[in-house]
Amino acid sequence: MKLNTFYNIYYRHRIVKAKFILKIYIFLSLPFSYLINLIYIPKIINLDQINKDKFTEFNLDMLLEYFGSDKAKRVFDQYPKPAQRKKEKIIGHGYSEFYEKYFKKYINVKCTILELGAFNGNALAAFYFYLKNSLIFSGDIFPDILRYKSERIKNFYIDSGSESSLNKKIINTEIRYDIIIDDASHILKDQIITLFMCFKKLNSKGIFVIEELNFPDTREDMRLNFSKPTLRNILYDIKNKKNFSSKYIKEEDKNYFLKNFQSIEIYMGQKGNDIAFITKK
Repeated sequence: MKLNTFYNIYYRHRIVKAKFILKIYIFLSLPFSYLINLIYIPKIINLDQINKDKFTEFNLDMLLEYFGSDKAKRVFDQYPKPAQRKKEKIIGHGYSEFYEKYFKKYINVKCTILELGAFNGNALAAFYFYLKNSLIFSGDIFPDILRYKSERIKNFYIDSGSESSLNKKIINTEIRYDIIIDDASHILKDQIITLFMCFKKLNSKGIFVIEELNFPDTREDMRLNFSKPTLRNILYDIKNKKNFSSKYIKEEDKNYFLKNFQSIEIYMGQKGNDIAFITKK
């Protein structure tokens, strides 16, 4: 993990709110905090070198829990600074049962996955073993924090809140995906442009997943300075066959989505947050 990444993840939000004296203190203590936490950052694991037989009896929730993804029902809290993480499991989102419902058709076939917002790669590692023939693309604004590698994993930088970044890294490439997972910023605008721009890169019968769909509806920091409607409201309008409008959606992208989506299903995880699974025709 780079110093700049460490600052952005753990300190930038504090700097914004801090008064002048506290800001000085934070900047002076930051290098020491960084060096201490470097000791606790897990080493990068090569998944290709792990014996796959040990996971033969694991279902997807067990894999997600084993690798520490909050998609599982129970998980170690991965979000405090490495030196402050406790070895006590907390309640996870519990999305695993929904993922298993939609992903089981890919267990024994070749498929291409794009996960946006991979963070440390905990879910990515679980999908690596659950979807044994998958090729996984891992996109994050901080790609240096990924703790896993493999010949089947391609890690890259992307800013899901930037149309130019989405165009450069996803839209204007030849790669198409069977599964796209948006677990990135969860900000109102970012959720909308990611879905409506990237849906065209999904293969027929593919699945587009949006985690924490309700964040812009329930958290002010996820909708601050952005214009409604939220993506959650848009998807419910589509399900109810109502018209919708958003300044963040191009007309051609809107028409493409409406002509090519097959179903939209929204579920609530065990922490009260929504996850959407959109299937393409």
